[in-house]
Amino acid sequence: MNKVILMGRLVKDPNVMYTTGEKATAVARYTLAVDKKRRQEGKPTADFINCVAFGKNAVFAEKYLHKGIKIVITGSLQTGSYVNKEGQTVYTTDVMIEEQYFAESKSANTKNNAEPQITGNEDFMKMPEGTEEELPFN
Repeated sequence: MNKVILMGRLVKDPNVMYTTGEKATAVARYTLAVDKKRRQEGKPTADFINCVAFGKNAVFAEKYLHKGIKIVITGSLQTGSYVNKEGQTVYTTDVMIEEQYFAESKSANTKNNAEPQITGNEDFMKMPEGTEEELPFN
């Protein structure tokens, strides 16, 4: 069985490209920083895992994932190798993504990225007076 489940933060925005041909397919690549259980000299450490998504998963990554966001992924591990320009064999290990999930709320992610939060009620409609008793929840 080849099944991988990881939770971590994106190191940078996903790199999304589209294949050429009759059926163009989106391909997204990103690196996930996954915290290790052990710490070195009291400091947290992480593994940096290369991930690849295809099709709808790649389009999702392009639209919704960005540097610093915390996600959970499931997929399978794939290894490979190629010869670089210097003639050296380079070995690769990637997670082929099957599913991607947000691991924290949008507001928690915004706080972690030190971006300003909306503090006003600009996105909410004012409720008419006296409608509280008509609502199906309290």
